[in-house]
Amino acid sequence: MNTLPLPPAEKEAHHPPSHQQPNPSHRILLVDDDLANRKLHSRLLIRSGYEVDTAEDGQAGWEALHAQSYDLLITDNTMPRLSGLELVKKLRSARMTLPVVLASGTLGIAELNRNQWLRIAATLWKPFTADQLLQAVKEALRAAGSLSARDGVSTSTSDRAEPFSHIEPNSHWGLNE
Repeated sequence: MNTLPLPPAEKEAHHPPSHQQPNPSHRILLVDDDLANRKLHSRLLIRSGYEVDTAEDGQAGWEALHAQSYDLLITDNTMPRLSGLELVKKLRSARMTLPVVLASGTLGIAELNRNQWLRIAATLWKPFTADQLLQAVKEALRAAGSLSARDGVSTSTSDRAEPFSHIEPNSHWGLNE
């Protein structure tokens, strides 16, 4: 029987998470309208041991949130049909408590501060590096109580006091340049 090998992205998406994974139950929904960023970020997260689903815009993300259960939402802000901020507003209006990492190159801190009720766990300012993305994911999961001390992350309540974690852009080449 002849079988064609799957392209690398499809192989990763169909294989269970790698043995490096800190906790196999962490499912992430990654929403970004930029196909290259979506593929790059999802591969990075999968290789870091997370289960990842993707959506091409906020509306598709909203539909995915109703179809599956996730531990974390990572969303770009500027997208067609439904922006990341609008997606988070819908999420919170529906009383979903899912932690959120919001990525943006244009959204201002003042706007985030006006919308503190959205409870954004971390904000990534574009361009950001792979390390900054992974740090934001770990912070958001920790703040939500999803990571335990055995994962090497403290879950003390003092770690959760800050409503926003702003990760500054790196001046070096980043994932979104």
